Amino acid sequence: MNDLSLENSRMAAGVSGKTKRIPVACKDKNRTLTWFLLGTAVLTVLSLLYLQIDWGKLLSRVPDIGAVFWKLAHLDFSKMDLIGSSLLETVSIAVLSLLYSLVLGILFGMLAAKNVFRKPLLSTIVQSFFTFLRAVPTPIWVLLMLVCLGMGPEAGVAGLCVHTTAFFTRSFAQSFESIPEETIEALEATGTTRLSIFCYAILPGSLSQIVAWVGMRLETNFSECAILGMVGAGGIGFVISSSLQGYDYGTAGTAILLVFAIAYLIERIFVQIKKKFNS
Repeated sequence: MNDLSLENSRMAAGVSGKTKRIPVACKDKNRTLTWFLLGTAVLTVLSLLYLQIDWGKLLSRVPDIGAVFWKLAHLDFSKMDLIGSSLLETVSIAVLSLLYSLVLGILFGMLAAKNVFRKPLLSTIVQSFFTFLRAVPTPIWVLLMLVCLGMGPEAGVAGLCVHTTAFFTRSFAQSFESIPEETIEALEATGTTRLSIFCYAILPGSLSQIVAWVGMRLETNFSECAILGMVGAGGIGFVISSSLQGYDYGTAGTAILLVFAIAYLIERIFVQIKKKFNS
């Protein structure tokens, strides 16, 4: 009996061993990955050759980085009124551009999603148009708005709205298309209109994803506002830029620290909101 049991266990092990031999390598994917890595390496080398980076100069200036950060660490709170008002302006620009883009993103996302109005040509046209808008960096849109609207926060809001709306249109369309097709077909069978299906099935079903996209984009908008202020769009970026140019490192350090704090606070708030939706 022991010999028979031993033989059966060996046979079982042999069978299980055969069944576990699952091929995981894919020649086409491996070849694509190889070409991708090779192309990345070639582009890196060509970029380094074209830029002609002086590595000796770069390495010699590395100690200066620590010196600059040490100066920034000596915080100066004497201009908190200016920093506070500029920070509030930056938050206002980020929030306004987000709210306007949220409404526009939902409207255009309806048109871009293939399962809302069932118009493939319309979806393709809308997605292609907003892909073009999204491909142009936000600073370019803000600079164009500065030319049209002049210096000030209005240009920042308008420029951010263009890129944020394009981002939301694509993201929301993907969220709408993630709704199970069976749910939509069941509502269609009852004679429900397309708009009602969107309002009572597609939009509520994708709400948690929308909240996640909104939270991520608010962080991005706030960070971009801090940068865009340096080109004349108003906000805390202008304070940081002018302070650094005037060697007022204490004021710049305080402003930068507050930017980090606000960005972290925004991130934590939306993490908690997302947990509420998922619970």
